[in-house]
Amino acid sequence: MNLAKYAVNASRGREFDEAPPKYRTEFERDRDRVIHSSAFRRLEYKTQVFINHEGDLFRTRLTHSLEVAQIGRSVARALNLNIDLVEAICLAHDLGHTPFGHIGQDELNTCMLNVGANGFEHNLQSLRIVEKLEERYAGFDGLNLTFETREGILKHCSLAKAKDLGKIGERFLNNKRPSLEAQLANVVDELAYNYHDIDDGLRANLLSLEQLECIELVKLQLDIVRGKYPDLKGRRLQKELVRHLINFTIYDLIENSLENIIKSKVSNLSEVREAETLIKYSQTMQEQQRQLKKFLFKNMYKHSSVMQLRFKAQHIIRSLFKAYVENSMLLPEQYQQKIEIYGLHRVVADYLSGMTDRYAFRQYNRLFTVELL
Repeated sequence: MNLAKYAVNASRGREFDEAPPKYRTEFERDRDRVIHSSAFRRLEYKTQVFINHEGDLFRTRLTHSLEVAQIGRSVARALNLNIDLVEAICLAHDLGHTPFGHIGQDELNTCMLNVGANGFEHNLQSLRIVEKLEERYAGFDGLNLTFETREGILKHCSLAKAKDLGKIGERFLNNKRPSLEAQLANVVDELAYNYHDIDDGLRANLLSLEQLECIELVKLQLDIVRGKYPDLKGRRLQKELVRHLINFTIYDLIENSLENIIKSKVSNLSEVREAETLIKYSQTMQEQQRQLKKFLFKNMYKHSSVMQLRFKAQHIIRSLFKAYVENSMLLPEQYQQKIEIYGLHRVVADYLSGMTDRYAFRQYNRLFTVELL
């Protein structure tokens, strides 16, 4: 495939020099390293919205990452961008997520701030995993991914933290944009998140079609589906609605992004970095997405069933953090050995964030549940 001039056509390289891959691109190598990592496999048992054991058909962080990558590939092809790079970023973007989804991240961040540490943020943790924590290769820590993939993983970052990240953090300090591939991965992550949460919310009976009809975008697509298939009901109607929503939103993203690229007249990556963000929805779709997110926050993420999970997850994360900080001998030996390098609090955060939902439950039960002999 001949890439557009504004796409990433070559890599700036890796932190540790390696011979170029013989039968793959540099970004295919990145993708493969992510897929074979331990952190990627653990995503199978990390919460998206619903804990893994609550149902076999609900999304997990793993299925979410795969769906993001699938959408990302499709849009990248339409925009003539580097598909391999988009896929690598999409598959790696959630490697640093905690157990129990955003609830776990928020609580771990609070725990870190309460002890005077530098907080916790899953994008930074994903970068930390691929740069330091994975232990698979003889010549280096981490996965030694290309600059472009690592840049795409770091979707946002405070200026204070960016100063400690070297070249990866420079764009935040200099008010530059990342590659179009990184911009795309960021947008399709949210796109997949919103619509697949609707799908899971309908399956779990936390949401209903009647509720969703108050959203302009949903009502428009639901009317189209019902016009095509007047007798369609139940799960098939819900699935067809979600499919129409995803397609309609993707078309808007592709067409508006192409228009932005043409208007900007960018002809290379350097000009992309100087331009405004180009991969984005139309103004109308941006407003519709804000309306959708507001609805999901009120009606799904604040639903009593989800709030019960939040209460339980907060308690587990808080309790485990306190236990490991107060007695580091409870940590596995390989983590104890890292305390002198990274400090106790950061090592505890590394250990906790790497846990799956079920492993966090298991560790909590081992430490705090009294079993009768």
